[in-house]
Amino acid sequence: MSSATPTASEYIVHHLGHFSTHHQEKIVDFSIINMDTVFWSVFAGVLGCFVMWLAARKATAGVPGRFQAFVEMVVEMVEDQSKSIVHGDRRFIAPLALTIFVWVALMNSLDFLPVDMFSSFFHLVGLDSVIPYHRVVPTADLNGTLGMALGVLALMVYYSVKIKGLGGWIHELFAAPFGIWLAPFNLLLNLIEYAAKTVSLGMRLFGNMYAGELLFLLIALLGSMATAFGFIGHVVAGSLWAIFHILIVFLQAFIFMMLTLVYIGQAHEGH
Repeated sequence: MSSATPTASEYIVHHLGHFSTHHQEKIVDFSIINMDTVFWSVFAGVLGCFVMWLAARKATAGVPGRFQAFVEMVVEMVEDQSKSIVHGDRRFIAPLALTIFVWVALMNSLDFLPVDMFSSFFHLVGLDSVIPYHRVVPTADLNGTLGMALGVLALMVYYSVKIKGLGGWIHELFAAPFGIWLAPFNLLLNLIEYAAKTVSLGMRLFGNMYAGELLFLLIALLGSMATAFGFIGHVVAGSLWAIFHILIVFLQAFIFMMLTLVYIGQAHEGH
């Protein structure tokens, strides 16, 4: 960025840029890796594992403390949801749902960090020329959310084959829902269904978190106004949106977990 004060549009565009392996010139380029998305996704995953390990390590059979009670509430909630949706062996599915909820919630929660926190830090230590762009929220990157959605798609196919057998799954692709005589239409419809589930799962989480991040940037611009209205608007609007965003953060994690359970539950059942 130049030494001059950036305009509002330049400020937003800069904060929406990724620290990538190279500049993206095409709409789809699988050779690009967004290093910030990878780093913060791994960070949130490691943090989630540490929190759950800490809860299991300090668990007692007596009256639980606040931290243990909170973790037990989350585990019981996930277990109840998996039990009501997936009818079958849940030894892997229930922990999977818990992992998704905790991981996505932690990644979403990174949106509460100040928008200029890392850019100011990199500028302070002289790394702004090395790391000119940096985005903290992995779920505000379509690559991250679609990557998780593709993982759910792989599990859908895996459980379909595991429960129905390879032959049964292939037969279902060609025979459901209109019968084997309309096999080409059935195959096309089922492939569209798989694609629609995957794309909608990733796009829903991305869209909500991207919009939330953009609103934080717009609110941050109020602070640049050298007026009392700008300062008060920045503090009040930022505080209100942060409080409301707490609901969005956990709601989107819950929705992503529930849709994963629904899709895997459907894989256990035939048409």
